[in-house]
Order: sequence, then structure tokens, then C-alpha cells
Amino acid sequence: MLENKKIETYSEDIAEVIGNAEEGFVKKIIHEQGEHEDENKDLSLEVKKNKIFIFVSILFIVFTLGILFFLITFKKEIFSVNLEKQFTSIIFIDKSEFKEIYNFNKNEILRSIFTEQNKIKNNEIKGIYFTENKKVIGFYRFSELIKVKENLDITFFKDNFLLGFFKKEGSSFFILLKVNSFNLVFPSMQNWENKMFNDLHEFFKITLSSETKYLLTKNFEDGFIQNKNARILYDKDGKIVIMYIIVDDNTIIIADTENTAQELILRFTSSTVGK
Repeated sequence: MLENKKIETYSEDIAEVIGNAEEGFVKKIIHEQGEHEDENKDLSLEVKKNKIFIFVSILFIVFTLGILFFLITFKKEIFSVNLEKQFTSIIFIDKSEFKEIYNFNKNEILRSIFTEQNKIKNNEIKGIYFTENKKVIGFYRFSELIKVKENLDITFFKDNFLLGFFKKEGSSFFILLKVNSFNLVFPSMQNWENKMFNDLHEFFKITLSSETKYLLTKNFEDGFIQNKNARILYDKDGKIVIMYIIVDDNTIIIADTENTAQELILRFTSSTVGK
């Protein structure tokens, strides 16, 4: 009888141990499963973040490629105006205007210039730049178009130049030229004096007539404008018709009034000091 009780107690103990072991094992499995689920949640969140990052990156790449395609396709239209030569003006100007003169003759160029003459305020300078096929032209090409090159050796002239109007007691036309050295250019300028009035009188709105034709052969005279050496063509009443002023060894101004010359010299001197 005692033996049976011992067996039963042992069996019960074994069962209890097994039960506890199973229960602990089950709990461990549940705990580990919970940890796996947490890890899976974290992993799932990380995967979602990665997907969003990849999607945004793809969008950015597509957007960048779209911009590059646009620039390559339309670059001719966007960058067709080449302003490298003259975009930085020789002097400070209040306004500027770009004139397309492709296939223009001299008279058409003159008309395009004078449309801007009355569009400036008092004490303002307006610069005019010419373009052909949307590219800014330099003095060499301009001298060809207005037939100046036939009478002026421009070997030592720089391509960068400025022309326009200054308004003070009426608007006045001017041309500002850059040269390599005035000593080199002076012989050419002296030779041009015989043809300068004929080449430029229309730009200064002087009509050739029986009363003005004597200016075609009248000599230029030495003079001073703002303490600068100048060569001046006077009319029979002693009024300035046209002149060129040697501002420095690299700069020449062509104008018809002292007011215009004075303003141009002042602005040129200021820009030089500023540099």
C-alpha cells in the first residue's frame, strides 16, 4: 500500500515537473514570439522608411533629368544673346537698349538709333548695343556696317565700344571708343579727319546742304575739353560741329557738345577710380 503511494507521489511530481517545464517552455515561446513581432514591426517600419526614401530619390533624379533635358533642348533660345563683350559697360549708364540690326543698311541703323533719343530723362545717359542674330557686335563689325571702315584704319581699335545719347538742354549723340594706345591710333584718327564729318554727320543730325557742305573740307583744330586734348571741327560761327577727345591713352570720345563730353569724362574718371 505504501509502495503505491510512493509511486503515485513520484508520478505526480514528474507530471508537475513536466507541466511546469511545458508551461515555462510555452511562456518562453510566447515571449520570443512577442520579441519577433516587435522586431518585425521595427523592420517593417524601417522598410517603409527605405521605400519612401527610394521613392523620393527617384523623383529627385527624374526632376533633375527633366531640367537637364529642358536646358539641352532649349539652350539655343535661352543663351542666344551673347553679351560677354559688352555687357559690362565702359562707363556707368542709366539705361541701355539692345537693337537687332541684322540685314540693316546704314539708314535703317540710324532710324533704330533715333527711336531711343527721346526716351531718356534730363542728365541721363542711354547706351545702345547692336546685335545680329541676337549676338552683340563690336566696333569692327559696326564700322563695316556704317562704312567707316573704308576711311578709318581700325587695326589698333578694341572691339568694345559704346554709343548712345546724353540729355542736358537737349539730347546729344556720342561714341566712346577703346584703343590699344592713342600714340598708335593717332595717325589713323588724323587721316580720318578728312572723312569724319562725312561719315558721321547723320548720327549728329546734320544735313548736308549748300550751307553745310563746306564742313566736308574744313580742317579740325587743336583744343581742350575738360583739360583733355581734343581735335575739334568748328563751323563758320565758331560753334562745335564734331570733335574727338583723348580721355587717356586708351580712350577716345566722339561728341558734338561740351556738356556731353564733360559728363562722359566725369563718369569715365569715376569708374576708373572705383576700379
